[in-house]
Amino acid sequence: MPVNASPEYGHAEKEYHLAKTTEEKIEKLKKMLSVAPKHKSSENLIKQLRTRLKKFQGEIERAKKLSKSRGGKTGIKKSEMQAVIIGVTNSGKSSLLSLLTNARPKISEINFETTRAILGMMPYQGTQIQLIEIPAIDSEFYDKGTVYTADSVIILIQNLEELKKIESLLQTNGKEIVVLTKSDLLSELEKRRLEATLKSKYKNYEFVFISCIAREGIGDLKEKIFKSFNKIRVYTKEPRKEKSNNPLVLEPEANVKEVAEKILKGFSEKVKETKIWGPSSKFPGQKVGLQHKLKDLDIVEFKTR
Repeated sequence: MPVNASPEYGHAEKEYHLAKTTEEKIEKLKKMLSVAPKHKSSENLIKQLRTRLKKFQGEIERAKKLSKSRGGKTGIKKSEMQAVIIGVTNSGKSSLLSLLTNARPKISEINFETTRAILGMMPYQGTQIQLIEIPAIDSEFYDKGTVYTADSVIILIQNLEELKKIESLLQTNGKEIVVLTKSDLLSELEKRRLEATLKSKYKNYEFVFISCIAREGIGDLKEKIFKSFNKIRVYTKEPRKEKSNNPLVLEPEANVKEVAEKILKGFSEKVKETKIWGPSSKFPGQKVGLQHKLKDLDIVEFKTR
């Protein structure tokens, strides 16, 4: 600590030495520069701090270029249901992505091994959900933009301390699901205590306990992920045939016309008669108009002119 430095500088210097990531060091260096003593004897100190800051900023730029050259976050087209998996380094994000989707990311115990976003598709009751593993939230490769625009955010943690850290860094516009992993290592009493804490202190989150090794809670997690999008599934069928295997995904209270238009633009103008089966029908095969509002798991049959 330089002579005549303020207590604020001493505090900033201490925070700098405790910083773990390059981004954190840059932030603390900027703070040190803002509160450093401004006199002739401190000129060398200011110069050293600026040189160090420039070095770390260069590392960030090189890391971004390296991530791009490896096929990083660019090129991922957002699907109609997109969720991202976030967490601190070595929290099990790659293992979860591999378990839920067709992706086969490299699974490693090395810190900050993931340096680019990894995409996988999760099948759920005939739908396809886009899942993206994001580099650790405490790394310079973390992709804030994709996290902010995602429909849902899966916050993978091993303990509540990790959740506190993630909360301080997280900026999102989507629904949030807290996933506490390695539940097979917890006793029933520990699970109950954690559940009580989550319900009382983290009321805004959905949460689920899972174990990738024991495959515990995976079905519950898939259901929560789908429900987080607040969508409905509507099946279509042709007269005298079975319903389609894969449903259309629509907004809540979508009507029959929207289903027809999603099949093919202008198709609603060719519809002569519509029948429905399912939650929104008064009886099986009810005839309805194009403005009829649908519910999840309805089946729609069209007859054309």
